[in-house]
Amino acid sequence: MKGPIPVESASALIDEKIKELGDWRGKTLAKVREIIHEADPEIVEEWKWAKATSPGTPVWSHGGIVCTGETYKNAVKMTFAKGAALKVPAGLFNSSLDGNVRRAIDIHEGEKVDEAALKDLIRAAVTLNLKGSKAKPKPRPASSKRAS
Repeated sequence: MKGPIPVESASALIDEKIKELGDWRGKTLAKVREIIHEADPEIVEEWKWAKATSPGTPVWSHGGIVCTGETYKNAVKMTFAKGAALKVPAGLFNSSLDGNVRRAIDIHEGEKVDEAALKDLIRAAVTLNLKGSKAKPKPRPASSKRAS
C-alpha cells in the first residue's frame, strides 16, 4: 500500500486489531484509545509502518506523532515519540528509558492504567508537538516589490 492510509481506514484497522486480539490486550488497547481521545478530541488516528513482515502499528497524532500502540504477547506498549522531552510523574514511563528521544509505557495483564496521569501525558505531548511546529519558520512568499 502506497501513501498514507485514510483516517477512516486507519480507525477501521485499529478496530480490527482490537477485535482480532480478543483478549486482555484488545481490551487494554481499546481502553488506551478511549483515554487518548478523551485527553485530546482532535487527535488523529493513523496506521503506519505496514509491510510484508508487519501488519502495521496504530498511531495517534496531533501536530506530529503523539504515541503508538503496539501489542506484544505480554504487554500493550504505548511509545511516546518525544517522551524523553516530557515532564511526567515518576514511574509512568516504565520502558525504553535509555533512549534519547522516545519513552514507553508497558501495560501488562491485570495492571490498571492511571487515567488522569495518562491524559496529562497525552496533553503534554500534544503541546510539545504544537510548540515544535510553530518554532519552525514558514517559508515566506517571494516579495513582489523590488528594491530600487
